[in-house]
Amino acid sequence: MKFTLSWLKDHLETDATLDQICERLTAIGLEVEDVDDKAAYKPFVIAKILTAEQHPEADRLRVLSVDAGPDVNGGKPLQIVCGAPNARAGLIGALARPGDYVPGLDVTLGVGKIRGVESHGMMCSEKELNMSDEHNGIIDLPENAPVGTSFAAYAGLDDPMIEINLTPNRPDCTSIYGIARDLAASGLGTLKVPAAPALKLEGETTVGLTIDLDDEKLCPGFGLRLVRGVKNGPSPAWMQTRLKAIGLRPINALVDITNYMTFDQGRPMHVFDAAKVKGDLTVRRAKEGETVLALDTREYKLGPNNVVIADDNGVESIGGIMGGEHSGCDENTVDVLIESALWDPINIAKSGRTLGIITDARYRFERGVDPEYMVPGLDRTTQLVLDLCGGTPANEKIVGYKGYEAKTVDFPFSEVKRLTGLEVSTDESREILTRLGFTVEGSGERVSVKIPSWRPDVDGKADLVEEVMRIHGVDNIKPEPLENLGTVNGKILTTLQIRTRTAKRALASRGMLEAVTWSFISEDQAKLFGGGSAALKLANPIAADMSDMRPSLLPGLLTAAQRNADKGFGDVAIFEVSGTYENDTPEGQRRVAGGIRRGTASINGAGRMWSNTTKGGGKPVDVYDAKADALAVIEACGLPMGNVQIEQGGPSWYHPGRSGTIKMGPKVILGTFGEFHPKTLAALDVSGALAGFEIYLDAMPEPKKKATRTKPGLELSPFQVVKRDFAFVVGSQVEAGAIVKAATSADRKLITGVNVFDVFEGASLGEGKKSIAIEVLIQPVDKTLTDEDFEALTGKIVANVEKTTGGVLRA
Repeated sequence: MKFTLSWLKDHLETDATLDQICERLTAIGLEVEDVDDKAAYKPFVIAKILTAEQHPEADRLRVLSVDAGPDVNGGKPLQIVCGAPNARAGLIGALARPGDYVPGLDVTLGVGKIRGVESHGMMCSEKELNMSDEHNGIIDLPENAPVGTSFAAYAGLDDPMIEINLTPNRPDCTSIYGIARDLAASGLGTLKVPAAPALKLEGETTVGLTIDLDDEKLCPGFGLRLVRGVKNGPSPAWMQTRLKAIGLRPINALVDITNYMTFDQGRPMHVFDAAKVKGDLTVRRAKEGETVLALDTREYKLGPNNVVIADDNGVESIGGIMGGEHSGCDENTVDVLIESALWDPINIAKSGRTLGIITDARYRFERGVDPEYMVPGLDRTTQLVLDLCGGTPANEKIVGYKGYEAKTVDFPFSEVKRLTGLEVSTDESREILTRLGFTVEGSGERVSVKIPSWRPDVDGKADLVEEVMRIHGVDNIKPEPLENLGTVNGKILTTLQIRTRTAKRALASRGMLEAVTWSFISEDQAKLFGGGSAALKLANPIAADMSDMRPSLLPGLLTAAQRNADKGFGDVAIFEVSGTYENDTPEGQRRVAGGIRRGTASINGAGRMWSNTTKGGGKPVDVYDAKADALAVIEACGLPMGNVQIEQGGPSWYHPGRSGTIKMGPKVILGTFGEFHPKTLAALDVSGALAGFEIYLDAMPEPKKKATRTKPGLELSPFQVVKRDFAFVVGSQVEAGAIVKAATSADRKLITGVNVFDVFEGASLGEGKKSIAIEVLIQPVDKTLTDEDFEALTGKIVANVEKTTGGVLRA
């Protein structure tokens, strides 16, 4: 929102400086984004050409003798070389002297020689001063222009321009009058309230007007007035100067008046050439496929969602957004129809976005204009038309407007202290609200406040507190330190929240990408993954294939992977940490970390690489990739991995021989993993090498509380790690994990790791037998171990394995 200082002072009586006004605007919530104080124009002076002689060395140049007044060059004329075709003796224009910066040329002048003749400045064109694009000649001022005075002051170029960053909830300040009203309420001057126009109305507006809409909110009111016998032409210089200052191009008086009202009063208006309107005007929905050639010379295709103003010719205007070219006003306009209407903000916003039209009218209507100013705005626009174009106004036609019913808020003044901490007296709060235009009724600590028609953003008590706070001064709120909780590094997040974050980071660090899938899946998919109960069916699903709450994250991840594969991205590793649903109770909602890998997106052999020797250039994912991902989540969440057990087999959607269940103890199931069953993939219409996992974060036991969160010092043993290998012959059904667990428990102080490095089955071992070889890492702690120590430890390991698994040390 841009405006000039003089324009603001048309509505605000104040002696405040530009800096004070800008500071106060920001303080009351109208943040000043930019200020152009027009300092660049201050050096230029009005000068008169005394003589214009032909340059001795150039046909197109003249040597001028220029009088710039008694304060320039000691009153002596300046010699200037000029190439403008209109440079002549007696011309009065704008002079730039050596040292002056010329904005249109982006240069700072100096004394120079042009074809051997010294030049002490230049006579400027409008383009050289960034006033317009005119550059065919230097500025030619009237004979009575005061020589030697400031050109900027004479031409109105010394008027500072202010730009504020207006938030969407302040439609009242889309007008310069509204900004002045806020400044006056803050104590920075007095608001100038203009008198209502006294119009001499003759006759009736002969053009009919109807509103034909199925929803009266689309156009709550429409005002129309005919003004006969106008003489349209250029608008006066003062209006053109102001419009140019804020970036608008003057067109003609009638159009410029509507633009002026838009910014001055925040009341978008529109004018029709009455001679071009055929029949009566009707406000209606556009018909499918209707078009209109708008004032921006573009043709727009309309539909029933667009509200238009039409006559017998068709669409003449897109209501509240832009008028049509056909009925626009030009220099031949004699009778003009002035429109002042109200429109639905939501429909205006939707229509503007759909059509791709951004206008100053749309900007205001979609935020909400003052409904009570519809008729006064029509009168004030009429007065401007009479002042600038003459004519005879007719009585207005008002259709649809039912008046404004003020919202009332029950407001206890104590809310100001409660919500802001400010000590504002009841009298001051009442006075602030009154100055802002609110009607305060009642006495005491609790009053009834009526909201003015120009403040649609105010709905409740908190909004009124905000009004008091910003006018009283946000800078009066004293900063206070946060309450000392008496703890250091106190835990803020819950354990489940921490584990959710940790799981995401752990999986992302393994090269997986986070996905967000729907919480709803089809009934068939729900049943496939252990769900489908009636309690988890949606009463009003958004689609037929989203009828049930998901019992698992895997269906959504699998279908997402397939969609990627269909588009050429077959090697996908994705994960999600979110909720699944076992029943309709709060306890039935689980927090699960799930993920899948497809194709060759293995953690170790992802994609096509020269080092991969398998056919196709990559190692397909398998159960071990899923297992590694699942264990990585558990380890990242801080569970002791020594207590984690893995059992063969998992839920029915996994391959029975290539899946597992992760437990902690006999009852706590931490998760499952595996390659997917071919029937599962077929039912989901998914193909490819796929392996996945799910870890139940809410099933993990709470970590044991420690006496301190400080980590102990790092203690490294000075003794070297010793490795010993063992091979045990066991039954073919014995799991390698059982042997690892048995060997580890032989001496948890000395044994720091057990790894399986070989499995052998053969006739030499006997029917139903296999050999499992393990490597045991032994870390001496207190002393170097002797042969006797090693023999004792070896005996414990062998005895533990034999007792637990029935295995015998292989000879």
